[in-house]
Amino acid sequence: MAYHQRHLPHWQPEDAAVFVTWRLNGSLPKHVLVRQDEVSAGRAFVEFDRLLDRAETGPTWLKDPRIAQCAVDALKFGETDLHLYELVAFVVMSNHVHVLIRLSSDHSKITRAIKGYTAREANRIVDSTGQPFWQDESYDRWIRDEAAFHRVVRYIEGNPVSAGLAGRIEEYPWSSALQIA
Repeated sequence: MAYHQRHLPHWQPEDAAVFVTWRLNGSLPKHVLVRQDEVSAGRAFVEFDRLLDRAETGPTWLKDPRIAQCAVDALKFGETDLHLYELVAFVVMSNHVHVLIRLSSDHSKITRAIKGYTAREANRIVDSTGQPFWQDESYDRWIRDEAAFHRVVRYIEGNPVSAGLAGRIEEYPWSSALQIA
């Protein structure tokens, strides 16, 4: 099992699906990030994700349909052309992205490729080149069993509904619920 660490640990077990979340730079207030050492990683993720869903602070560039579509296209390209992973489920929210993938490549190579490309394109779209677009690190969790796998797919595809961005999962245009048949 491969392992690397920056601020967070990243495990890469062979033949396992991995749930990955990355967010826009500055999308969480600093006082919340300081508190992350006070709670477990799982609890911190839940708290962060709820704050991200509300999108009350920081940028919400992914609301722009051009940027959201760019992210979706990059995710699909990473699967079909770069062969970095099998894309199981995804959603592009206002300020963050959730994906469930089966890895074919190193986790850091995947996030570097997808986040690097979308950052360049998004900054070009909003005429903000040279500015950080994504937070430098992502959150990931490998899926240990079939029940968790299905729970994560439901979570990802249901995220726009729970965040109030859509009434039904099929109504949200930047999700695998609509796009992967």
